[in-house]
Amino acid sequence: MEAFQKKVHQLLELADVRINGSRSFDIQVHNERLYQRIFAEGSLGLGESYMDGWWDCEALEEFFYRIVRAELDRRIKPLREAVTFLRAMMLNLQKPSRAFLIGEHHYDIGDDLYEAMLDRRMIYSCGFWDNTRSLHKAQEQKLDLVFRKLGLQKGMRVLDVGCGWGGALKYAAEKYGVTGVGVTVSVNQAQAAERNCRDLPIDIRLQDYRHVDGQFDRVWSIGMIEHVGAKNYRTFMRVMRERLQPDGIFLLHTIGGNRSVLKTDPWIGKYIFPNSMIPSLRQLSLAWERLFVLEDLHNIGINYAKTLQHWHRNVEQHRKKLSERYSKRFFRMWRYYLLSSAGAFRARKLNVWQIVLSPNGIPGGYEPVRL
Repeated sequence: MEAFQKKVHQLLELADVRINGSRSFDIQVHNERLYQRIFAEGSLGLGESYMDGWWDCEALEEFFYRIVRAELDRRIKPLREAVTFLRAMMLNLQKPSRAFLIGEHHYDIGDDLYEAMLDRRMIYSCGFWDNTRSLHKAQEQKLDLVFRKLGLQKGMRVLDVGCGWGGALKYAAEKYGVTGVGVTVSVNQAQAAERNCRDLPIDIRLQDYRHVDGQFDRVWSIGMIEHVGAKNYRTFMRVMRERLQPDGIFLLHTIGGNRSVLKTDPWIGKYIFPNSMIPSLRQLSLAWERLFVLEDLHNIGINYAKTLQHWHRNVEQHRKKLSERYSKRFFRMWRYYLLSSAGAFRARKLNVWQIVLSPNGIPGGYEPVRL
């Protein structure tokens, strides 16, 4: 046990984090078995041991910022992660028959949680914090940024791939005068989106992106391709191209990684987003090759750390009420998810890209939009 503790101590020194130290970002260890578990199970063991109460950290986001900047996640490679990699290589974990798994596991766990956590439109993606302290305003600014990049005009027919609770489509219909279709693989989201858009010319479908039909002037997908998987990126881009009018525009808003991967973090995959995968620019550009012309690329990733901080604060403020349905272990899991993610975005391991694509290149060129 002492040997494993010494190894963990040496690793944490690289990130200037101490075991049982006095600073807010130092970890407080309650179970000495933690050290061996980290080396045996990697990130899965670190996350599960936090959920089990084996260790604590007051400033969890800062802790993760430091260990991610020091790339400690690349220094421990348990055998089980190699098995996960081989499974991802051999299988299509995001094939159509598995498309609805993410909806059941994550998005259908309870609208009460998301209503407490998110803004009034329930936009579950990175906000755009331009001279505002309001989460609702930051999300509205993000939507306006997306819709201005798309050049939405009254009467256009649009497609929202991964429409969530319908907030983006509702805003687009009310402010920009569009009609359109939204698709989601979450039963709860589809039902809520139908209610939210019931008085608008919006059709909500519980449907996998591969089965969408029709033609659209504009297509967008915000925070959905992370569930598509590398084996399906080309199919996704081909479907987007087929759904788009020849003179249309497609905007892809996605979390992006600095390295190409074929699997997700083991803890995230087990507890938060099963079969998810963060794409790289290389993977995406190969997927859209010969299908689209790149018009614009905008990295707004630093905004996600602040968005996640607000989500965490909102959950904590509503914890007493939410505790009627969710356990203490769930709250530890959710805190770990939100703040470890915030740390990763601050450390610039994760990005958020808004990518504007057109089928044939916009005549005269595309004028980039920045708020």
